[in-house]
Amino acid sequence: MSYKSHCPTHGHRMQRHLITSAADPAPLGEDRAAVARSRSGDIYETLRNAILSGEIRPNEPLIEADLAASFGVSRTPIREALQRLAVEQLIIPRKRGWSVREITAAEASENSEVRAALEGYAARLAVERATDEEIAAVTAIHRRRLAIEPNDDAARVETNREFHGLIVAAARNVKLRDAILRSGRFYFNGSVARRTSEEEFHLSNRDHEQIVAALQARDGDAAELAMRNHILRTFHIFRKLSYPTSEAASLAPLHGASGRG
Repeated sequence: MSYKSHCPTHGHRMQRHLITSAADPAPLGEDRAAVARSRSGDIYETLRNAILSGEIRPNEPLIEADLAASFGVSRTPIREALQRLAVEQLIIPRKRGWSVREITAAEASENSEVRAALEGYAARLAVERATDEEIAAVTAIHRRRLAIEPNDDAARVETNREFHGLIVAAARNVKLRDAILRSGRFYFNGSVARRTSEEEFHLSNRDHEQIVAALQARDGDAAELAMRNHILRTFHIFRKLSYPTSEAASLAPLHGASGRG
């Protein structure tokens, strides 16, 4: 498996970065260790984002040699990155390397409840801590999202990522941000976007509109509630598209997850 096959642009960009670094004068001692950690960290972030976004799908293999060739590095930083992903239970060992772990509907449901609570609180903190410029940036992303042409799934995914990312960043809490990232095992990705109806996309935009209005009004209660309901309703769509009816039906109901959440 070549990572470039999943994300050519990002893969080539990362490869160029790593090859350039390798061509620099060889660092010594602690500097060499720092460079190695940086490369491993870059690879970890790239692979993690690809898994969470759905670019690398469940059960797909991750082979050290193939990844090393794709990134233009030795196997050592690849191995370190994969071990970090394994600790997060994003990948599992297999006969030849690793594969992306497929999570159950129950796990995804629990993740969504955790993420709804955490990201709702992040929205509340953003109300208190965001600058006017940061709220204007969130508003601008929302307006750009409203102008997206039908079936432009890549733009829908990217603006959604930017919208949520700006709000979490405005909360100014690194531990909270990291916890939200760890709970992001279900995601609005390209696969989900392609199967999301126009009505559901408009409802998502309506959710974003409510979040933006709460941020602009500096209303922490409204921002937290709007974000929590939005996350749960988004998971309701994800669950409907990703899991068999019988498996999804066995889950506890999610408050705020209805289509009109």
